[in-house]
Amino acid sequence: MRRWIPFMKSPPTVAVVRLSGTIGSGTRAPLSDAALAPLLEKAFSRGKPAAVALEINSPGGSPVQSSMIGARIRRLSEEKGIPVIAFVEDVAASGGYWLAAAADEIFADDSSVVGSIGVISAGFGAHIFLSRQGIERRVHTAGSSKSMMDPFQPEKPEDVKRLKGMLEQIHANFIHHVKTRRAGKLDTVPELFTGEIWIGRHAQEVGLIDGIGHLVPMMKERFGDKVRLRRYGMRRPLLQRFGAQVASDAIAAVEERAEFARFGL
Repeated sequence: MRRWIPFMKSPPTVAVVRLSGTIGSGTRAPLSDAALAPLLEKAFSRGKPAAVALEINSPGGSPVQSSMIGARIRRLSEEKGIPVIAFVEDVAASGGYWLAAAADEIFADDSSVVGSIGVISAGFGAHIFLSRQGIERRVHTAGSSKSMMDPFQPEKPEDVKRLKGMLEQIHANFIHHVKTRRAGKLDTVPELFTGEIWIGRHAQEVGLIDGIGHLVPMMKERFGDKVRLRRYGMRRPLLQRFGAQVASDAIAAVEERAEFARFGL
C-alpha cells in the first residue's frame, strides 16, 4: 500500500550484486561480461536504488573480461547517477581487484586478501615427453609467429620475449586503471604494482581499500536501519542444474579451486 500513498516515503533500496568466482569468457568461468550484463542492467535500473553494492570474492582471471565488466559498471553508475560500493569477502585479487576498483569505495574484512596487481601467463612443455615416446610434432604455418609458445615444441627465447612484452602492456593497462580509479588514495610503496597481495588494514594503509567493514551494517549506517537490500546473483543454466554438464562442472571446480589456492584460500 505504501507505494500508492504519495506522502509516505519508502525506505531506500540498495541493489546487491554478487561477483563470486573466476573471470573468463568461456562457459566454465562463473563471471563474464556477457553473463553479467543483464544482471547489472537490472541492478542499476530496477526501483531507483540509492546505491549498488558489489559483493566480491574473486581471485581474478581474464584481463579483458575484467576490463569489460568494470567498464560496464562505471558506465551504468555514471548514466544512472548511482554510487557503487564494493565489499571484499575472502579475496579480490588480480582481475577481482580490477572489479573492486570499478567501485567508488572499497571495503574489506580484516582478513581479506586484496591486490595482486600483475599479469600472469602459465603453461607447460611436453616436447621431451613426446620425444621419449617416439612421437614427432609436425607444425606448418604461414607466418613466423603463428606457433608462438607451442607447448609441444622447445621454448624459443624470441617467443618468451614477445610474450613478456604482451604481459607488460596488459600490466600497464591494469596499473592505469587502478591509478585512475584510486587517484589521490594510493601510497607510493614500490611493491604496490608488483603482484604483491595485502591483507585487510594493510591494504587500507597503502590505499587499495577505503576501510574495514561489512555490507549489511555499513548499508544500515549509511542509509538507515530500514534500508532494503535487493540481491542479484548468477543462476546456473537449467541443464547444469539437472547434471547435464557434470564433467564440465567438475573441471571448472578444480580450476577455480586452484585459482583460490594461489592465495591460501
